[in-house]
Amino acid sequence: MQIISSTFSFKNRLVYFAIGVLAFLIAYSVGASIQLTQEEADEITRQFEEQVAGIGAEGLSSNNIVIALGMFLPGFGAGLGAYTAASTGMLFTALATSYDLQDVSPLAVLATPFGILEVLAYGLAMSRSGMLVYQVVKRRPWREYAIPTAIEIAIVVVMLLVAGAVEAEYIQ
Repeated sequence: MQIISSTFSFKNRLVYFAIGVLAFLIAYSVGASIQLTQEEADEITRQFEEQVAGIGAEGLSSNNIVIALGMFLPGFGAGLGAYTAASTGMLFTALATSYDLQDVSPLAVLATPFGILEVLAYGLAMSRSGMLVYQVVKRRPWREYAIPTAIEIAIVVVMLLVAGAVEAEYIQ
């Protein structure tokens, strides 16, 4: 009995990963393109600042990890990832509007070290969600994908722990 599935070769995993990252970036861009009034932007910014006040690296990491774990759910996880990305994009627009940073590209925050790690981690989680749908639909034995999924969860957790520590430094 083979424990690790050969259904998804390294090349196939890379394709799914690229699709996950691309889906996250597209959803983020859609969220960032939402037009907000000054009042809406100020309200979203106020709520965000209240949520992150004194949160620290542990809080940022745990929040991101909980969201990423949800992204591993078959099918639903990809939708959660897209929603999270769109919400993050809209938050960027709100902050840019509130602080008069319209000249800053919404993708600029994703070009930071923590932004890159988060996009890669979320893309990996979303890609596994898609692969799990395939494996469930094909009625593949769970033993074939349990170990690769656990490894990817560990990778995502480590990436988000590092990203949270770096992001906390940026915020302070």
